[in-house]
Amino acid sequence: VQLQASGGGSVQAGGSLRLSCAASGRAFSRYRMGWFRQSPGKEREFVAGITSSGDSTYYADSVKGRFTISRENANKALYLQMNSLKPEDTAVYYCAASLHVAGAYDYWGQGTLVTVSS
Repeated sequence: VQLQASGGGSVQAGGSLRLSCAASGRAFSRYRMGWFRQSPGKEREFVAGITSSGDSTYYADSVKGRFTISRENANKALYLQMNSLKPEDTAVYYCAASLHVAGAYDYWGQGTLVTVSS
């Protein structure tokens, strides 16, 4: 599977953005999907994940209640709705895919930059 993230941009604190990840290839519905982010000088961190069917989601504590991950298997698309954005959410955001039910992700898209100003 190939992944392409989009939707990043600049927003003021308290604002919202919606990231999208378009997948190409077959069997998107078989992949567990996730969003990660990396800030300058920091390691990449997990943000949110969703099972292949979309029936379960999970979030990092830092974004719980503010971000929502979702997917549309028919359209081979993954989304991340980000509300109440904070300056510390500034990062390059990556979408990722895995055929395994747990563990590391195998496929990564290019990042999309989100900048939140105070």
